[in-house]
Amino acid sequence: MTQRLKILYIEKILPTLMNQFHYKNKFQVPKIEKIVINRGLSTSVDNKIFDSSLNELSIIAGQRGVITKSKKAIAGFKIREKMPVGIAVTLRGEKMYGFLDRLINLALPRIRDFQGMSSTSFDGFGNYSLGLEEQLMFPEIDYDKIDQIRGMDISIVTTSKNDQEGKALLKEFGLPFK
Repeated sequence: MTQRLKILYIEKILPTLMNQFHYKNKFQVPKIEKIVINRGLSTSVDNKIFDSSLNELSIIAGQRGVITKSKKAIAGFKIREKMPVGIAVTLRGEKMYGFLDRLINLALPRIRDFQGMSSTSFDGFGNYSLGLEEQLMFPEIDYDKIDQIRGMDISIVTTSKNDQEGKALLKEFGLPFK
């Protein structure tokens, strides 16, 4: 089944951005390439916390994540080489559009005192990053089953050439900016 946001992109967003930026070809129009959900964990945590955090991200994303390991040893942080330091999930295709739909329409409105997303979180190439302080805003997470509130970072990678194109694309998808 095709996701609702993918149909919206093809039918409405693509023609709108072609007119706005005067593209000659529909393949010049920016699109969302992938969404990366990342959660850094303390090095002092045990396997139980990694497993519960991995299960939470799997429930939120709809896809199992991978445990990221350190590339080199850092004595000041008490990190050894190849020590587990976080969890990451990369979403593409239908799962990406499904997650973005749930993020925009269900999770972000549940944030307390939500004013809108910051428009300064672009990286210069049209990619957008945001940080969430807790996982409870996603309706898939059961409050009684979590052991600790942990945040996550979400990066939306686009094919835009600059921040104006990326912001226009995400605004058309319905991401609420300030």
